[in-house]
Amino acid sequence: MLFLPILKGFLLGSSMIIPIGAQNAFVISQGIKRNYHLLAASICLLCDIGLIALGVFGSSGFVSEDDFLYQALTWGGAIFLLIYGTISLKKVIQPVANNMELSRDSNNLSLKLVIISALAVTLLNPHVYLDTVMILGGASLKYTGDEKIMFAIGCMLASVVWFYFLAILAARLAPWLLNQKVQKGIDFVIGVVMWFIAVTLIV
Repeated sequence: MLFLPILKGFLLGSSMIIPIGAQNAFVISQGIKRNYHLLAASICLLCDIGLIALGVFGSSGFVSEDDFLYQALTWGGAIFLLIYGTISLKKVIQPVANNMELSRDSNNLSLKLVIISALAVTLLNPHVYLDTVMILGGASLKYTGDEKIMFAIGCMLASVVWFYFLAILAARLAPWLLNQKVQKGIDFVIGVVMWFIAVTLIV
C-alpha cells in the first residue's frame, strides 16, 4: 500500500510545479539556448527537494510564522522578477536581424550567473515556499512513518521528472524555438509571467 502515498505525492507535487512560474520560465529559457540547461534544472529540483523535505519532516509553517523573513523574501523576489521580466521584455523590442536565426551563444549567461539566477528564481520566490513547504508539508500531516517518507519521495519525483523534461524538451525544440520571431514571443510570455508573479507578490 506504500505505492498509494507515492502516487498521491507525485500527483500533488506535479500540480504545484507544472503551472508556468519563475522556475519553469527560467529553465525553458536556458533549455532553448542550451546554456547550462540541465544544471539550471538540477539546481531548481534540488532546491525543491530540500524544501519538500523541510515541509514534510520539519516545520511546514516556518515562513508564515516569521513575518520579517516572509517580507524579505517577498520584496527580494519581486524586485528580482521585475528586473528579469524587464530584461526579457527588452529583448522583444530589439530589432530583428537579417538572419532569422538566433545564435545559441547570443545573450547566454555565464556559469556563475546561471547558478545565481536558478537559486534566485527558487529561493527568492515565496510561492515556492507556499507550494513545497506549506501545502505539501501540510498535506503530509495525515501520513506517518514509512507512508510519510513515500509521500515525500513522490513529491520529489515530480520535481525531478518535470524539470528535466522541461529542460530536455526545450533543448530538443531549440532549432525551431531559436527563430527570432518565436524567441521574441517566448521572451514576451516570460517577461509577462515574471512581472505578473512580481505584482502578485507585492499585492
